[in-house]
Order: sequence, then structure tokens, then C-alpha cells
Amino acid sequence: MISSVFIRRPITSTVLSIVIVIVGLVSMLGLPINQYPSITPVQVSVSASYPGADAETVANTVAAPIENQVNGVDNMLYMQSTSSATGQMTLTVYFDIDTDPDTAEVQVNNRVNIALPELPDTVRSTGVKVEKRSSSILMLIGISSPDGRYDEQYIGNYANLYILDALKRVPGANQAQIMGLVGTRYPFKGIEDVQVRVVADVLLVVTTFR
Repeated sequence: MISSVFIRRPITSTVLSIVIVIVGLVSMLGLPINQYPSITPVQVSVSASYPGADAETVANTVAAPIENQVNGVDNMLYMQSTSSATGQMTLTVYFDIDTDPDTAEVQVNNRVNIALPELPDTVRSTGVKVEKRSSSILMLIGISSPDGRYDEQYIGNYANLYILDALKRVPGANQAQIMGLVGTRYPFKGIEDVQVRVVADVLLVVTTFR
């Protein structure tokens, strides 16, 4: 019945089709688009240092009290920790994809503060660091001296003083760090003499474009 009406009136059919297309294009411009859609869980990292302690001591005196307090925080999926023989402890807490990273960081930080009195004095004096993180890498930057005028130490210091801080101030960049020891050479897109790699993680970009 309806199809016969449009068959007998081709002009009306054409006009309606054009109107539908225009309305669709206008609506498409107003649709929200995720430039960096969330595909990995939100992560919050807790790191601490206990100089002179072995891995077992770090796990029992540093990791265990923090894990007991952090366990059960809102929207937490799971967590995992590593304790090294150099006295370093890293705890990574994974949250649901829809969790706000800033809120997750504050919640974990509050739980860590509750566990601070149970930690050794050395650990409290060096501090416990809580920060958002992401396993996704946005960019790798290779820095070199083509004519060999500057050595690895000079390039590393320059990257640390000027480039690293500038990357951290970029809106949406969560972390920026120098990977590898200064003086170690890494191949990067055909460059034979790359002394420094700077890695920028973008957890905040993911949350900003939601």
C-alpha cells in the first residue's frame, strides 16, 4: 500500500530521500565519537622502596599491608604486585573500564594512607607513590646527534631537563619517561644511533575523549 504511493509519485519519493539523507548527515555531526575508545581496564600503580630488604621481606612488610587495605576498593577487578630483591615493590590495581581514573587514583591513595602506619619507617621516609598508568603507548621519540657532536650523557640530560617535562605538560598525556639507560643504543625506524627513547602513556587522553 505505502510502496504503491511512492511508485506513483517519484518526485515525492526523491524529496523524502533527500530530506532523510540531510537529516542523517546533520545528526551524524552531533554524535559523540571516541577518538581513543576504552579497550583496557583502568590501572593505578602503587610503588614503594625498602632499601636493603630482600624480596620476601618487601612482600611481607610492604606489599602485604598495602594489599590488605587496597583490596575491595570500588570497581576493582583484580590486582597484582611484584617485589624485587633490590627492595622495590610495585602494586598494580585494575579497575572496570568505565571507572574514572582520577577517582580510582584518589580511592587507592586513601587506602594506601591507611596502610602507612603499618609500613617500616624507611619506607615511609622514602614515600609511597600512587599514580594512574596505562599499558598503551602513544608515542616513541628517538633522539640522536647526527654529527656525533654530543655524547649519550649530554643527550640524556637534555631530554630529562627539557623534553621530558614538556611532554608531561601536554594536555591528556598521563606519563612520560625515559626508557633504558642513558648510553644504551636502540634501533628506531632506521636510525642507527638513538640514545634515548621517551615514552608517553595516554590514560588521560582515553578518559578525556569519552
